[in-house]
Amino acid sequence: MRVALFVTCFNDTMFPESAKATVELLERLGVEVDFPMQQTCCGQMHINTGYRREALPLVRRFVETFDGYDAVVAPSASCAGTIVHYHHKIAAERGDAALRDGVARVAPRTYELTQFLVDVLGREDVGAYFPHRVTYHPTCHSLRALGLGDRPYRLLRAVRGLTLVDLPEREECCGFGGTFAIKNADVSVAMGADKVRHVRETGAEVLVAADNSCLTHIGGMLGRDRSGVRTLHIAEVLASTERDAATTHAEQPAESAQWKGDPGVDKLAGTPSDTGRSASASEVTA
Repeated sequence: MRVALFVTCFNDTMFPESAKATVELLERLGVEVDFPMQQTCCGQMHINTGYRREALPLVRRFVETFDGYDAVVAPSASCAGTIVHYHHKIAAERGDAALRDGVARVAPRTYELTQFLVDVLGREDVGAYFPHRVTYHPTCHSLRALGLGDRPYRLLRAVRGLTLVDLPEREECCGFGGTFAIKNADVSVAMGADKVRHVRETGAEVLVAADNSCLTHIGGMLGRDRSGVRTLHIAEVLASTERDAATTHAEQPAESAQWKGDPGVDKLAGTPSDTGRSASASEVTA
């Protein structure tokens, strides 16, 4: 099986550790992962804000980059949802038959990480060890667009040492919503405050989700409240083992605080000059 990692631009720019954890996890399960260096954005922000014409080149680039792979795995429910549910609409609106056919090939093979683990690999126990009290936030795209259902919960329950506690009102939106948080800041903050209150009610050490974008919103508010609750992408929990339990992110400063603004930190994805190249994910994350 030829599998490619779609890193997503948000993870590449702000949370490369989540993408690296995805590769480590998949390779531990025997999956050889490629990282096409010519990948860019899925076009989610353009589509969400009405710039559908401007999203067309991004949809075309995605098809050109990932066509031919048996599966494309993304550590992002929102980006995977955009590809699965909107790329075909963009191609149809432009009347591009070749692009429409390409999307029909690639989009059904694009999976959010937990989908791929459970539905394609048939795995729930991925050999993870994470001795912490955890609660899980089902982001709107994972819940409503992709319909992940209980897949993330089944994976988390199989992690040794992990105590999973229910999040009250878990299906309520956190208030991020991409550009919604910018256009409707007051409402966004109020929704986030509700989510933070519910997270703190659980007594969890770590809040986990399948989207770093939502975790950034909630995590910022948790940090300002000095709650002591960490946020962590589910890939990093599932990639954790007994060997590295002592240095897990649950005991470290928030990921963005570790590297943000540090010019010495390498990004995972390539630059436009890397187009046409493809690397093994191990090579990129080494």
